[in-house]
Formats: sequence, structure tokens, C-alpha cells
Amino acid sequence: MEQQDDELIRFEAHGAEPLPPASIEGHVGRAGARIWYASYGAGPAVILLHGGLGHSGNWGYQVPALLQSGRRVVLIDSRGHGRSTRDARPYSYELMASDVLAVMDELSLEKAAFVGWSDGACIALILAATAPSRVAGVFFFACNMDPSGTLEFVATPVIDRCFSRHAKDYAALSATPDDFNGFVEAVSLMMRTEPNYRAEDLGRIRVPVAIVLGEHDEFIKPAHAEYLARSIPDAQMITLNGVSHFAPLQRPAEFNAAVLSFLDGLSS
Repeated sequence: MEQQDDELIRFEAHGAEPLPPASIEGHVGRAGARIWYASYGAGPAVILLHGGLGHSGNWGYQVPALLQSGRRVVLIDSRGHGRSTRDARPYSYELMASDVLAVMDELSLEKAAFVGWSDGACIALILAATAPSRVAGVFFFACNMDPSGTLEFVATPVIDRCFSRHAKDYAALSATPDDFNGFVEAVSLMMRTEPNYRAEDLGRIRVPVAIVLGEHDEFIKPAHAEYLARSIPDAQMITLNGVSHFAPLQRPAEFNAAVLSFLDGLSS
């Protein structure tokens, strides 16, 4: 039976499925931080970038599907998240995008496709804009590219369960396990003030992009997703029915099918 966890009850209790053993795992030093990465399998490379306050283990339902499709999967914990550290400088999406390039260089990856979730989607699209030669395509799930794209925050039981899981995972994985509150404050400041891409910036993106949003997303305005799809040349707009901001956990089979369809359509 298909895994389904619309209310994130299983995720809060147990997290996503455990990741398989990595082929390569380590840290790369970059701009005052140690950035954790892991690589699995062989074939065309796909880099998965997790959401804010989360970590790469949240992709536990996606990694096996991508490996089964004959792809190499690379996971990266964003700076200050999961097993990656940070220094005292403020979080910024551009800084985290540069961390991703450092991991690619460490793994001798010239080019990869990106699947980004929330903050990870923003990082991936910044790379598409600033380092297009390294980006085969971007599956941009559930994020905004300027602060006007977000809904007013309303707490829900699903969001609370996700936040509870993030707190547990932070305590278990972080080099600063007692600093979750400070971590949340610092990341939230970035989310409130960044990114700040204009329509003309988006119009210069020349890699394949799918703008993807859950039907019931709690954070992103549907009109903003449609604006992104209109503003980025030849971008696709995909709505995932019956799910929210947490689709990769809620209904993995449907999310994975959309990802694989996008990746199969890339020319490189």
C-alpha cells in the first residue's frame, strides 16, 4: 500500500524513512562552515536540497526512487542545518548556494539537476540564475522568490508536528544541539527578508524549470507560483493535488512521480 502521511503523524514520531548507506560521505570547508554531503549510486546526478529548519534525512522517501531510476543522488545539509555547521555571519540564500557549488567541486560534479524543497528550491533557482552551466534543471517545489510571495503565517497541527520533528532532529544531529531557538530565529530572519528576485531577474534564467506547489500549501501564495512560472522562460507549472508544503512526506509516490517525469524530460 502506498505510504501516506497527510497529517505528518508518522513523520513527527519517526521521521522519514532512513537513508540508505552512502557511497561517499563527508564535510567540505566553506566560508567559515563545514558543509555535510553524501552521494549515492551512479548515473546522471541529482542534488536534493531540503527545506529551512530541516535536513537531508527528510528526503528518505525520495532517495530510493531516484536510485532505482538509475541516477546518482547527492544530499547536502544547508549551512547550520543538520550535520553542517555555520559561523556568526547571517544566513543568506546566496551564501548557501555557494556552499552547494563547493560540494559539487569536492565531488568533481560539473553539472547536476536539482530538486529543491522550500528554502532548498530558492537555493537551486539562485544557482540556475548565477551558475547556469552547473545546472541541468530545477524542480522548484514550494517556495517564493521575493517576500511578497508568502501567505500570512497560521499555525496548524501539521506545521506543529513538522516543527516538533525538526527540533528533535536538530538536537540529535547538530554540532550546537542546544541552540535550536537561536537557529530558528536566524533562519526566520532570512526567510522574512530574502530572496529578492524581480521579474526581470527571473526572465534571465535559461535552464529548464518546473514550478511546483501543493494544492494546500500553508506558506506560498498560488498566485506567486503562477507568476514565477510566467516569468521564467518556458517554465512548467505543476500543482500537486491533495497535499501541502510537505508533499514529499505526505504522499511520496505522487511527489516522486512528478520529480521523475521532470528529470526524464531533461536533455542532459
